[in-house]
Amino acid sequence: MVKFPGGKRMPMKVQNLRGYIAYNFVIGAYSYWGPKAGYNIYHMSNADYLFGGVTAVCGIFGTVAGGLVLDRMTSTISNAFKLLSFATFIGAIFCFAAFCFKSLYVFLALFSIGELLVFATQAPVNFVCLHSVKPSLRPLSMAISTVSIHIFGDVPSSPLVGLLQDHVNNWRATALILTSVLFLAAAIWFIGVFLNSVDRYNEDSENPVTPLLEEKA
Repeated sequence: MVKFPGGKRMPMKVQNLRGYIAYNFVIGAYSYWGPKAGYNIYHMSNADYLFGGVTAVCGIFGTVAGGLVLDRMTSTISNAFKLLSFATFIGAIFCFAAFCFKSLYVFLALFSIGELLVFATQAPVNFVCLHSVKPSLRPLSMAISTVSIHIFGDVPSSPLVGLLQDHVNNWRATALILTSVLFLAAAIWFIGVFLNSVDRYNEDSENPVTPLLEEKA
């Protein structure tokens, strides 16, 4: 169990971060190796533009859709974890299935749906990050989250996937193995649904800290 400043235990925050690291591990490798894999598997002549375009469009619409869906579900930490696990799991199925087909057009259709669902996690993952700590700790919470997902997620993923490809020498197999990590992220976030979800969003306002000068007076 990890302790944050003040000695309080933050299982929700830690569980959310674990899933986010696994998620970012895949997304980071997609962004680096995606065009290379697409060129070798589907012989794309413009792999950079295709992957970049799909990622940009799905990233915008998926992020907005995730926020809207969370609002419709009622914004709670438990519901955020439900959306995280469901969207990531279904998105992983579509992305995994996409690499199983030999047709480029089928791949693009399935992969686009998969990325749309996968990017729907951006709103709920940040919701948990901000609501699982007191307002005074939000900057630290976001900072730890950002640093962690890069150090343990997308930074090591690209060289590790490169080593995997050198070993198996099959881009389709490498892409499928990489995509399967999304199922791990979904499982981690699913566990978060059953954690004791205490929303600390208004904790400081409910328990204001008495300024030191007023206390002395």
